[in-house]
Amino acid sequence: MAALQLRLRRYGSGEGLPLVLLHGLFGAGMNWHGIARRLERKHPVLVPDLRNHGDSPHAAQMTYPAIAADVAALLQREGIARAIVAGHSMGGKTAMWLALAHPERVEGVVVADMAPVRYPSGFETLVDALQTLPLADIADRADADRRLAEAIPEPAVRGYLLQNLRRRGDSWCWRFNLSGIAGAIPDLLDFPDPGQRQFSGPALFIYGTASSYVQARGLERIQTLFPLARLRALANAGHWVYADQPEAFASALEAFLARA
Repeated sequence: MAALQLRLRRYGSGEGLPLVLLHGLFGAGMNWHGIARRLERKHPVLVPDLRNHGDSPHAAQMTYPAIAADVAALLQREGIARAIVAGHSMGGKTAMWLALAHPERVEGVVVADMAPVRYPSGFETLVDALQTLPLADIADRADADRRLAEAIPEPAVRGYLLQNLRRRGDSWCWRFNLSGIAGAIPDLLDFPDPGQRQFSGPALFIYGTASSYVQARGLERIQTLFPLARLRALANAGHWVYADQPEAFASALEAFLARA
């Protein structure tokens, strides 16, 4: 399994432990810009676009071992022996698998609103809407937003997705690899079998009280695989916990980094 060379944004040159921030499904590294700017004063911060997202290469394979291997290869290229790895949603599962499969690379792990369990499918409507959007016919991003509104009624979700819409010649295209992601949804909803693996280092799981992604079954699995895990619930936050409560999220992350 050949690792891909990911598009990377670097922030800061602080003397603290390096911090890697991993985005969620259909996102990109730029989603972490505000958090990265805040933390760069004390830590070098690395923010990659994961495979099939942003400006990183596309590939047919998109499993968590493959995505985590890309991040491990990135750390090796950057000459970073160990790092704190934080991720949201899909990036959270990637961070968890990196910690379990490559513990020698991970000093600590922070996971935003995600557990190491299989989630029921809920992306078919979203993926179908994106795949059927007539990219050759839309006039502009506002037109695309209107066309998606019936299938995807949440304006914030449409805005999150449409950040990936790019003009190319006389038509528009998706920056992410939509067909590759669509084919990988079953793997992305799942989590690999860790066998007897555990991560014995520090771990912080931050989740929103208005989100359903971290429930009793997930909490039990977190405590099994990450025995030193601490849990932090943020009030009035949904799945996009770092965007819903940026100050509280950043403060929790900073406190974890200070103890790592």
